[in-house]
Amino acid sequence: MRSYKETPHFKHRLFLIRHGETEWSVSKQHTGLSDIPLTPHGEEEATCLKQALKGIPFAKVYVSPLRRAQKTCELAGYKDIATLTDDLYEWDYGDYEGLSTAKIRETKREWNLFKDGVPHGETIEQVAKRADHILEEVSKIPGDVAFFSSGHISRVIGARWVNFAPQNAQYLSLSTASISILSYEHEWRCIHQWNETSHLKTSKHRAH
Repeated sequence: MRSYKETPHFKHRLFLIRHGETEWSVSKQHTGLSDIPLTPHGEEEATCLKQALKGIPFAKVYVSPLRRAQKTCELAGYKDIATLTDDLYEWDYGDYEGLSTAKIRETKREWNLFKDGVPHGETIEQVAKRADHILEEVSKIPGDVAFFSSGHISRVIGARWVNFAPQNAQYLSLSTASISILSYEHEWRCIHQWNETSHLKTSKHRAH
């Protein structure tokens, strides 16, 4: 198992931690603002995070107000120091909330969330604005930072960290209870690690 304390320290590291499994992550339904809980397996995944992170003394921990993220943060051992922020809410999928991509494509062939968006929900520009806002906030923190949140907002944060257009987040898939690390190489930002799930051992990893 990877030890994150053995990872060389850059001047700043940002850990993106996706919540554990939910019923809708299993069924691949888009889960935006629907506040559904972790499954028992999702709670097991979140508990694995505690060992993987090994009590890293984060300078700041942020968590989405949604309970799937909060429960993951709690089981990982960081509830007492976590700060809620609306910036980490998952994408508001509007009329497509609760629908799978396969279901949407029954009427919208070749639909792509990152290119085509959703009716009556957030635009990708609005999601990117939230990502940019919290990245600007944490840029002033001299130490490791953790975000406990959901898949699509985390993917947009990853893209924006390296100054990619938010649409490029489509190429950054994330599994439940995964750990990704954004950091620096020399003076430029880089993705140091993406979608690490070795800490889950025999757990099934589910991308969304």
